[in-house]
Amino acid sequence: MKRILIAGLAIMMLILTAAGSHAAIFTMEINDVNVDGSIAGLSTPFDFTAMSWTTTFTTAGSHFYILFVDPDIDQAINTYFNEYGAAHGTLAAGQSWEIDEPGYVYGDSYANFLAGALDNSNGVPSTSPDDVSMALGWDFILAPGQTADLYFTLTEIAPSSGFYLTQTDPDSNATLYFWSTLTIQGGAQVPEPSSVVLLASGLAGLALARKRKDRS
Repeated sequence: MKRILIAGLAIMMLILTAAGSHAAIFTMEINDVNVDGSIAGLSTPFDFTAMSWTTTFTTAGSHFYILFVDPDIDQAINTYFNEYGAAHGTLAAGQSWEIDEPGYVYGDSYANFLAGALDNSNGVPSTSPDDVSMALGWDFILAPGQTADLYFTLTEIAPSSGFYLTQTDPDSNATLYFWSTLTIQGGAQVPEPSSVVLLASGLAGLALARKRKDRS
């Protein structure tokens, strides 16, 4: 009888261990982008081990780009409203973010995404879990000849540095990491102040020499 009890407990422990260590299943409900006020859906295959989006701007002027994602973790196992979000690190210049319930019940993250104005706040912290959506955005200005490259990543792998957002399912012990970078290259080089002074002095000297020559 004792052996049967021990065997039963061992089997139960194996079942519980297997249930608690399963690979989380990620699904995507919404995956949209706002490019200078134009809204579009992204059709990138959802491989959450290495999901990334890259876009390039070459037109001079003011721009903004916002990527909105509404992923769920183990929705079929423990629903989607047991999750929470968090922000980590320091924002880069021109960067914005938001974590909130998408707007089905009380949140305004998707409305702010459509308006192009994220509010840099978390409406779904660990103390108030619900349906998590996340958005990251950039505002930037390109001079003639400059190019902006934007890179977004949503994955199970944590970044080593920089600002990023997280979405966690505590029942599955799984977390998604969402971050972005902006690189601007090219354009006319602005001279150093000392170079500007030397250039101005040289031009003034040439003008004075020409004026003296014209008088002689």
